[in-house]
Amino acid sequence: MLRNFLRRNLMLVLFILIVGSMIACSSNDETVSEESDSGEATESTEEASDTDGEISGDFEIQYFVGGYGDAWWKEVIADFKEAYPNVNVIEHAGPNINDEMKTRWISNNPPDVVYIDGDGASETQMINDGQLMDLSDWLKEAETTDGTKIYDAFITPLEEIDGGKIFSLPLAFDTWGVWYDNAWFEKEGFTVPEDFDSWIASMVDIKEKTGIYPFNTTGNYPQYFQRGVLYPAFAAAGGAELLNDLLNGKVEAWKSEEALSVLKKVQKMQEADLVDPAFAARSHTQSQMNFLMHDNAFIPVGFWLPTEMKNDTPDDFEYGFIPTPMNDPGKPMSLVPDLRPVAIAKEAKNPEAAKAFFEFIFTEKYGQKFAEYTGAIMNIKDVDLSVNENVPAFLKSVNDTINNPDKVEVHERNTPEGDDLDTSIKISDEVKKQIVPLLLGKIDAEEYIEKVVEVAEKAQK
Repeated sequence: MLRNFLRRNLMLVLFILIVGSMIACSSNDETVSEESDSGEATESTEEASDTDGEISGDFEIQYFVGGYGDAWWKEVIADFKEAYPNVNVIEHAGPNINDEMKTRWISNNPPDVVYIDGDGASETQMINDGQLMDLSDWLKEAETTDGTKIYDAFITPLEEIDGGKIFSLPLAFDTWGVWYDNAWFEKEGFTVPEDFDSWIASMVDIKEKTGIYPFNTTGNYPQYFQRGVLYPAFAAAGGAELLNDLLNGKVEAWKSEEALSVLKKVQKMQEADLVDPAFAARSHTQSQMNFLMHDNAFIPVGFWLPTEMKNDTPDDFEYGFIPTPMNDPGKPMSLVPDLRPVAIAKEAKNPEAAKAFFEFIFTEKYGQKFAEYTGAIMNIKDVDLSVNENVPAFLKSVNDTINNPDKVEVHERNTPEGDDLDTSIKISDEVKKQIVPLLLGKIDAEEYIEKVVEVAEKAQK
């Protein structure tokens, strides 16, 4: 009986094992069947594979977060992750990111892609230091995901230096100019200037009627005045040739009558007591707050101003923008594009993902999104902002203004080559250094030029 009992139990155990195995196999078959039968899941997997190709692994992006915010970057990166699920995007972002990542760049361990913007970032310096990848060969065939050849996609053409090398792609088409409150000007009958003489007259009138200092800028960041006033003034006085010669440290250009005339105009603003003397201690946000509160009437800033200050802008404030009116009467105003580029690090660990990212972002879709989120223009052609209800009205107006050749001339600042690279950096530093003393009346136009010429002569020895 014991033998029969053991035999029956052994048979029962074997039966349970067999049934369990059949259930498990059935369950696995059912799972595979569900995935195979789901056309949507299969299509999604195949699409990711086709889109993804060999693009995978860690991919690091460094981007500065300032007046443009980070909403555009967040959406673009989220969409890129969805299109390339095997890529692990690592973001390095923030208002101080350039300083925070400096050690990584110095130690030849940079991120794959860098957006060159903000304090402490210099494309010229990065090219000079050999930190950026030459993209020229890749660009011969590269296309965006919507089929546009990347080389031909830009409003401002790609700049080729050092025998045809291309080190960056201009992402943001920004420009500096003078802002004012259009609603306030219309209410009070203030004049919107079109040249330097009418600008002086307008500021004198505003000061007499309101008692405020009409012009304000930031002394903490003198590059605002450098790019927002001096660059367009140099271009208005002598075109792109003079602008580039001055900024490349050509001694003869700095000793020219045109250069002196520009600095004389700045000196005239100071001597007429039109510049707020408190500017020297102000940050850019402090100076912008004063502007919004009508403590001042004009301020030189880039396109990002309304976006950066949207939470502090009074409800009745209406942003108005003009290219800085440093031009002589009867001459068109001058505008110098301030392009904000993206580049791939020469020591990038995942250059293929970086290139795929560039192919992904330079499209009509993200051009529209850029205008919506940043209040600036993405530097690609054929993006019709007029039909986009989410683009602010001031940007559409600005777009019309800068595309009127009868009123505005566009002059490009070229990246210096060879020995001019280092000289340009030294000249730029000196130009910025002397702005505050000039606007405070501690030096005059001639002394300003003497100081810059001294640096230029030393740099060329």
